[in-house]
Amino acid sequence: MRKVFKIVSTGDVHGMLYPYDFTKLSPAPGSLARVSAYVESMRNAMGEDSVILLDNGDMLQGQPAVYFYNFLDTDVTHPAARMMKRMRYDAMTVGNHDIETGHPVYDRFRSDLAPIPMLGANVKDTSTGNPYFLPYVILERGGVRFAVLGLLTPAIPAWLPEKLWEGLEVEEMVESARQWMRHIRLTERPDVVIGLFHSGYQSTHLTWKWMENASSLVAREVDGFDLVIMGHDHTRAVHREKNGTLLVNPGAYASHVAESTVTVDRDDDGSVRVVDVDGRIVSVADIDPDEGFVRDFAPERTHVTDMVMKVVGESAGEFSIRDAYFGPSAFMELIHTLQLEISGADISIAAPLSYDAAIHKGPLRISDMFTLYKYENQLCTLAMTGEEIKGHLEMSYNLWTAVMKSPRDPLLKFASGNPVKGDYSRLINPSYNFDSAFGINYTVDVTRPKGEKIHISAMADGTPFDMDRIYRVAVNAYRANGGGELITRGAGIAHEDLKHRVLDATEHDMRYYMLKAIESKGVITPVVTHNWRFVPDELVAEALLRDRRRMFD
Repeated sequence: MRKVFKIVSTGDVHGMLYPYDFTKLSPAPGSLARVSAYVESMRNAMGEDSVILLDNGDMLQGQPAVYFYNFLDTDVTHPAARMMKRMRYDAMTVGNHDIETGHPVYDRFRSDLAPIPMLGANVKDTSTGNPYFLPYVILERGGVRFAVLGLLTPAIPAWLPEKLWEGLEVEEMVESARQWMRHIRLTERPDVVIGLFHSGYQSTHLTWKWMENASSLVAREVDGFDLVIMGHDHTRAVHREKNGTLLVNPGAYASHVAESTVTVDRDDDGSVRVVDVDGRIVSVADIDPDEGFVRDFAPERTHVTDMVMKVVGESAGEFSIRDAYFGPSAFMELIHTLQLEISGADISIAAPLSYDAAIHKGPLRISDMFTLYKYENQLCTLAMTGEEIKGHLEMSYNLWTAVMKSPRDPLLKFASGNPVKGDYSRLINPSYNFDSAFGINYTVDVTRPKGEKIHISAMADGTPFDMDRIYRVAVNAYRANGGGELITRGAGIAHEDLKHRVLDATEHDMRYYMLKAIESKGVITPVVTHNWRFVPDELVAEALLRDRRRMFD
């Protein structure tokens, strides 16, 4: 007897629960509400037993709809868990941004989500040596046994402070997959094996000592996977390896789902043979949200709306991230200034955390705090020498800018093929690694290669900048922990030495302190201090205008 199953998967939802962006205060093309309608229509057409619904992680970060229930309204069952139960998810894998919320949040969420399992076969409890999360789950569908194995990208220590993952060790993916595949095949005897990986297709380099995006590597080197569902890099994709394993990635923000079709033959004796596995990426943007879903979670939506609409101050003008690609900007100066005020550091280093966002003139609401600061990072103060600061900036601007030979050359490094991360479709590298500095005066020579681009002339007050002096430098926790490798590969500080460089760290995330600072100020005014610039002028003048049009028109 031939049976056909649909495996529907979401991933990197990043809190997009409703068809509304609570940061931009505008409708959104994706959401669990739209996915719910899509999956229900499929269940109605094929039957409940023929549909499996999975998520590959990063549910708990990105939108106020999860932030408030992660950190403020913590005495209720997490709405995201309740939504996933209502949608009848069969399993999810933990993501790095779920871990970023800290033990109290993801441990509570795992409990709230039960009996839906949160998977992570390679996340080991260091106190017991056993998996901290359930390694896999067996799903019975119409006499067919599906094994779903969850894996998390192992590069967690390269991004997150240890207190967020204390007591955990994330093992390398290939060996963990090989070990668990042997166990599953021997003890569970599944008919179909699905990998549910919070990891992208492939990396071109290691993230410190880990292969961050290793899904294709696992599919090639570990026999037995019929289907691998990827995530983490936000890139919608369908790939088939030479060994026949299909890999799919639904992208991010619940705007699409990966729909995989598994066809099997089940004989009279109960034996099952996989005939075909195929897949496609489906947009849900034009699907009307599930009315029952919207009705059931209307109170939470009202609560989140009331929270984000709360006025905390006023903006006297426009702050746009667009300006930050081409020189000093009011948007980045606001972040730099607040980082220096909060930390008392000598120098601030920061990057635009969104590709394109703005704070507009008028009332400042809590929603604007999510525009101003996208992630739940703490603020850290590091001890860095002048030489290390220069090395950090050399790597940053090398990720950011090309080497120009004529006025016709681009100044920015535009992507010619697939970008590293799906959110940054026009650039080779993501802008959250485009660090600039405040508190020093410097130029960036776009005709020179890495190592020769940056000339630091003085501190902001005109005093000499000393390459040998140790400065107090304010950076976010992601960067302080080695994220983006700007401090390790760029500044040349060994990863194991980073924790010894941390002089101070805030208790709460940056967004909290920025909110408090803006409440205290009342009004923020766009100010641009031209403490750095691209040179030579005759080369960059036209390129700045041309690249801006290419980026945003």
